[in-house]
Amino acid sequence: MTSTDSAAQKAPAKDPWDLPDVSGLVVGVLGGTGPQGKGLAYRLARAGQKVIIGSRAADRAQAAAEELGHGVEGADNAETARRSDIVIVAVPWDGHGKTLESLREELVGKLVVDCVNPLGFDKKGAYALKPEEGSAAEQAASLLPDSRVTAAFHHLSAVLLQDPEVEEIDTDVMVLGEERADVEIVQALAGRIPGMRGIFAGRLRNAHQVESLVANLISVNRRYKAHAGLRVTDV
Repeated sequence: MTSTDSAAQKAPAKDPWDLPDVSGLVVGVLGGTGPQGKGLAYRLARAGQKVIIGSRAADRAQAAAEELGHGVEGADNAETARRSDIVIVAVPWDGHGKTLESLREELVGKLVVDCVNPLGFDKKGAYALKPEEGSAAEQAASLLPDSRVTAAFHHLSAVLLQDPEVEEIDTDVMVLGEERADVEIVQALAGRIPGMRGIFAGRLRNAHQVESLVANLISVNRRYKAHAGLRVTDV
């Protein structure tokens, strides 16, 4: 055994809570005029993050940004993607593929965070859909081969996110991705919001069950008239 091998064996494991400083990164939110996107934009901006919300119509995005305050800006989706370091995808599922396909060039090299939940609804309530690629996140990865795609922020209540009287969001955020460095950036971003933690939850191939769990949370919320989230124990 060489001295190099010995040193490598003795090197301490990296602390999983040693996360990067993301406070200087610009976050864009595609679908930022919808409830989930608007709520995430508000919470991140309130925590001091620079946020741009995007919409197909720039004037809608600008109106929503003025309503949110905290320095939030509004632009069309393409400009939002170009100006942002991290791009959160919070568009409706039925427009997910078409939106990302149209922004492939603007999203080259960007860290993309997909939080879309493919769901259907009928008289029995919400149920999970399974995209051909396996999940919304995997569809994003397929459509954006030159982007760094992760998945997170699926299980958050838009009502709580947008409520200015709520000081902390009591929940964990499951973060999935292929590269540890990218996942840790998203974990750190989640941790900027008081009450939240970002938890590594596997690679993108595991995104379907994370997205699908939202159907169960909708059932929980309807039965108990709540805004339920998730906590991972013993971590």
